Amino acid sequence: MLIEEVKEATATEEEHNVKSQKPSSSLSAHKDESDGFETASDSELGPTDSDDESQHRFHLQVEPQNLSEADQQKSLKQANEVKLQGNGLFGNGQYEEAFSQYELALQLAPDMPSSVELRSICHSNRAICFSKLGKYEDAVKECTKAVELNPSYLKALIRRAEAHEKLEHFEEAITDMKKILELDPSNDQARKAIRRLEPLAEAKREKMKEEMIGKLKDMGNSLLGRFGMSVDNFKAVKDPNTGSYSISFQR
Repeated sequence: MLIEEVKEATATEEEHNVKSQKPSSSLSAHKDESDGFETASDSELGPTDSDDESQHRFHLQVEPQNLSEADQQKSLKQANEVKLQGNGLFGNGQYEEAFSQYELALQLAPDMPSSVELRSICHSNRAICFSKLGKYEDAVKECTKAVELNPSYLKALIRRAEAHEKLEHFEEAITDMKKILELDPSNDQARKAIRRLEPLAEAKREKMKEEMIGKLKDMGNSLLGRFGMSVDNFKAVKDPNTGSYSISFQR
């Protein structure tokens, strides 16, 4: 886990009625552990009022400009019900099935301002399903879609940071954590994560630099070998006063 201080929850997203999301509600040092960084909802584990076959009665909607306001609200309600079904599947560890429900919810949700939060939640929920399945690159993409819809969506930022860390994209994970601190300056968990990730990012930079130097050396030896030389014949000496280097040739 990216944030080691927070235990993994077992539900999916906490927005049951698709209300306006406040930046500090998803990631706060004052929340209990169940509010954590992992799941798609913290309260919606049980079945919904609709029966198990309701998902089969839903049909994809046309573009919102061709729908009446009543039809748009009906589509939004259907999308939310499907999302809740996905939450129940997620809570039971059925991540692929949950993913399919979130996908259906996205298809049902009309593209209008009142559905932005629901759509961002579904993208974030798809991301956590991808993470559970070990598909971290896909998780990053889904979190990015969620953040594009809702730039202050802290859970999506954290999930993306987690996925970045799994991929050893430490710099990107730090960037997401810094964004979280911008949105919620009191968040100690994000601050601790940055302190933990910075040495990992530095070590990766050094490793990449050594690998690049090794490749350049191999390239130089390949060229110089035609003349009976190698890069070892050249010595770089740093001037302590100016910081510049002088190159000398040695046999």
